[in-house]
Amino acid sequence: MYKEDYNRSYSPDQGAEDVYSKPVRAGKRTYFFDVKSTRDKSDFYLTVTESKRRTLQDGSYAYDKHKIFLYKEDFEKFREGLDEVIAYVKDQCFGGEIPVREDYGDVEFEDL
Repeated sequence: MYKEDYNRSYSPDQGAEDVYSKPVRAGKRTYFFDVKSTRDKSDFYLTVTESKRRTLQDGSYAYDKHKIFLYKEDFEKFREGLDEVIAYVKDQCFGGEIPVREDYGDVEFEDL
């Protein structure tokens, strides 16, 4: 196990500076693609965060977040792997084309 597994307040991007951010809304989820610089500003890396809103029993909201850190030396291999998996899903699971999710704005199923 790593230190960050034991210390929840630890984050590899503590002290990092945000350089660029691209949020992508997808239904109940939002994906954030964030470019960050290292503390000494000598290098850059990418974080990908999935944020999903859920309704608590009292009617308030909470967000579940999952984050990965992607370093420059892994960009190409990551992209190749993602492209390969997407191509497989398109060809083998959906017969050549992934169905497009209809966008109903911010309407939640629970609101209907």
